[in-house]
Amino acid sequence: MFAFLAIVVAGAAGALIGWSFVDLQCHGNCTGPDGLGAVVGGGGAAAGVAVVAVLTLRAMGEWRTIRAQQELERFLEEAEGDTGDGAQPELGD
Repeated sequence: MFAFLAIVVAGAAGALIGWSFVDLQCHGNCTGPDGLGAVVGGGGAAAGVAVVAVLTLRAMGEWRTIRAQQELERFLEEAEGDTGDGAQPELGD
């Protein structure tokens, strides 16, 4: 949800920057170029933030996977220490 919100906010900010950039350079009736600047700026900003959001979400997922694997290994080591004979514990133990 936050990633989507960040993409929308970045797109709006990029559109404002693109529109302002073209508007500063154009004199007279510039609705077409202003609109094009807004579309290009908004699309570029949204695409950039989308890439960062996807990479962040993938890294968070990988981090959770690694953490769960470490917890499982720690549980198995503790369970091995409880049997005393080095045998794998049964599921019913």
